[in-house]
Amino acid sequence: MATTDAGKETGRTLIYRHSLAVRLPHWVNVLCLTVLLMSGLQIFNAHPALYWGQYGADYDPSFISMEAVQDGDEAKGRTHVGSLAFDTTGVLGLSNEDGEATARGFPSWITLPSYQDLATGRRWHFFFAWLFVLNGLVYLVCGLVSRHFRRDLAPGAHELTPAHLAHEVVNHARLRFPKGAEARHYNTLQKLTYLLVIFLLLPLMVATGLTMSPGFDAVAPWLLDVFGGRQSARTIHFLTAFSLVAFVVVHVAMVILSGVFNNLRSMITGYYAIEGDEQ
Repeated sequence: MATTDAGKETGRTLIYRHSLAVRLPHWVNVLCLTVLLMSGLQIFNAHPALYWGQYGADYDPSFISMEAVQDGDEAKGRTHVGSLAFDTTGVLGLSNEDGEATARGFPSWITLPSYQDLATGRRWHFFFAWLFVLNGLVYLVCGLVSRHFRRDLAPGAHELTPAHLAHEVVNHARLRFPKGAEARHYNTLQKLTYLLVIFLLLPLMVATGLTMSPGFDAVAPWLLDVFGGRQSARTIHFLTAFSLVAFVVVHVAMVILSGVFNNLRSMITGYYAIEGDEQ
């Protein structure tokens, strides 16, 4: 996150906050993750259940499952999480499609394609998965060469003290966003969250995705041992994907609350406005 002053507005200073090597991969990721989520749910709908173990189905109990059940004369959607069962009619397990109740894990409006088609969903998913990986490699190389990770994302020792972290948590809870000189840099919670996403969640999602590929298992069979089998890898992949969804929801909410125009401008042009001219 470069912070070279680029000019002034009334009572504000424009700084160059995001380089092209940060902005371009960000928007490619937006496209990739959107398609990956929607096509991934299409794939999940072909068998809407997750298992922990080597085999799944008749061999291992389901960890999460969605189904349509008959309750007297009425069909209902039911979602199981472990031993718990929830009525999710109209959303999960049973959706209203064109005025008719249709058995499917996730509803059509959130899957790609909207109709049930495993083969097409897999094509979309695999194409954008490799685009996502290549984009990530470009970002990683650029981040290392430009020292983006060390300069902008690595927290200092003082930032990791309990008192400092507690102070930032309180400020976030109260929606007190940094201003002036403090706005020139990511705060500690941002740094830790971005590092968690970049170096844990995203690699874990890619690794578990590769583990589910029989072709890749032939090249790296040890991945099956690392994740406890293909079914366990599928469950981790699913949970990791929804952890990323949770991150995106919070991220977008913070973008809106802290100034949507200013934040979007910085991620499109690189320039971010801060109040005053504090150094």
